[in-house]
Amino acid sequence: MAAPLRSDETVLLGRWESTSSGMVEDEVARRIRSLVADSLIKVASDRSGWISLYRDPSDSCLWELTYPHGEMHGGGPPTLRQITAEYALRKYPRLDL
Repeated sequence: MAAPLRSDETVLLGRWESTSSGMVEDEVARRIRSLVADSLIKVASDRSGWISLYRDPSDSCLWELTYPHGEMHGGGPPTLRQITAEYALRKYPRLDL
């Protein structure tokens, strides 16, 4: 299980690293995947299904999971960014906060 999100963290940028056996996720990308799987609660997705909104049950902060590298396979490595409730309500209009 990944280390919990800290209050001083607002963005986690995953990366892919080239190895002799191919591209692999770095520690941050692995942490993002673990947080999404084990700690955060999914509350919404955008129409495309590529962007998802999560809530941290420990402090109710909202986190948006994106794959900002559309030119890469699968959108590339993940990014997890803390967002405000106001932004979430604009982007996810059916959201009930």
